[in-house]
Amino acid sequence: MDPAKIILVIFILTYIGIAFGHVPGLKLNRAGIALLGAIGMMIFGGIKTADAVSYVNWPTVSLLFGFFVISAQLRLSGFYDKVAASLAHQFAHPARFLFILMLVTGGLSAVLNHDIVCFVFAPVTGVALLRKQINPVPFLIALAISSNIGAAATLIGNPQNMMIGQVAHVGFGRYLLWSCLPVGLAMIAAFGIIWLMSRNHLQVASSVGTGASPQNYAFNRRHTLKGILILGVVIGLFFTSLPKEVIVLAAAGIHLASTKFRTEDLLGLVEWPILVLFIGLFVVAGAFQSTGYGEEAVQWMTQGGFNLNAPGNLTLTTAILSNLVGNSAAIMLLLKVVNLAAPATPYILALANSFGGSLIIIGSVSNIIVVQQAHDLGIKISFWDFARLGIPVTVAALAGLLIWVALV
Repeated sequence: MDPAKIILVIFILTYIGIAFGHVPGLKLNRAGIALLGAIGMMIFGGIKTADAVSYVNWPTVSLLFGFFVISAQLRLSGFYDKVAASLAHQFAHPARFLFILMLVTGGLSAVLNHDIVCFVFAPVTGVALLRKQINPVPFLIALAISSNIGAAATLIGNPQNMMIGQVAHVGFGRYLLWSCLPVGLAMIAAFGIIWLMSRNHLQVASSVGTGASPQNYAFNRRHTLKGILILGVVIGLFFTSLPKEVIVLAAAGIHLASTKFRTEDLLGLVEWPILVLFIGLFVVAGAFQSTGYGEEAVQWMTQGGFNLNAPGNLTLTTAILSNLVGNSAAIMLLLKVVNLAAPATPYILALANSFGGSLIIIGSVSNIIVVQQAHDLGIKISFWDFARLGIPVTVAALAGLLIWVALV
């Protein structure tokens, strides 16, 4: 068989596997599927080792690793638990608490690992609300949604944005200026929609119980201040011409040379499956691009009247594809086939991908983390519970994005 066709078959099978999230009879997850796809490209697709290595965007991988270490240091310092515990005491009014919860979650998700923000905040919030006899479901869904929206504000809010910034060469400050208004409007819309649709459903169901909370870390003021200071310096240096990955790796190196935390503890909190997923997808997508099938597919769609590079089409495609195959896989594919030279394309990819993650439970890892953490506490968040709030929020956020694109 033609090697290009073999590569196409492996590419399709890999993305089908990623869409389902598992392979029947095997214990594979999405990271394992992506890695197997990359191995298959090398064995059956004839991709040489040097080519496979060249397909990986190592600056993006380095940036991800560095931020995982920075986030791990703050978590070990007890920063996340301290903030979560402080939030849990703000129950003067449910609407006020919802607003503060979403604002803090979104703000932290813009500059730190939003998955960890959700992992730590969800159980603390859930338990505190149950003790106050308040239904935690809408608040936990709001936690996930605000995390997705907040992560869209910067190029370091989530792994996909980091990749977009590196591949499309988008400046940190330029992106922040472009995204702040649509992200702010999306957050306001999310708060309004969630509160209006949930304010009459704040009673706790009698079947709701409490389970065990995940491990908490004692608050260490000195090391928390150290982590925040280094993070501030990193973000400040992002506005310079210095390579972002070098800045972040230098910060990670400072944290690894710690007098308080062991290397294995810091590295133990690094999300290695995410790094493996990205490396595998880089190889799979790079091999696919080498066949030319991606460009042919875009041309075929254009001839059929569907211009993928049109803002509206790109926004909807990004949001839908992110829910079908996952955020990372969707962006990895789209970066290979869209016109990155178009002024708004990188911004649309980043924002539509993040906003689209709030649609349904499987739209982002943050959603799944919150639902699972809630389940461990005896709190059930059904598919419909999430979709009931997620769908209108996503529609409003994407509509705001399209209006903003039209204006600028």
